[in-house]
Amino acid sequence: MLVLTRKPQEIIKIGDDIELTVISIDGDQVKLGISAPKNIEIHRKEIYLSIQKENADAASTSLNMLKKLKSLKNM
Repeated sequence: MLVLTRKPQEIIKIGDDIELTVISIDGDQVKLGISAPKNIEIHRKEIYLSIQKENADAASTSLNMLKKLKSLKNM
């Protein structure tokens, strides 16, 4: 993990297309602005993990349903 110290309005670049701007610091909260191409999804980690779980559950359900349909077809 890279740890950087930044002050408000200072920017961190990630690659050529992504910029993180420290908008403000208030106590133990830091507000970040993120500039990235529209094709890059940006989520808080807990939301990202929730999306990943829902996708895995949906894929598993679809696979199970396909297996059931295949077994019914073979009857």
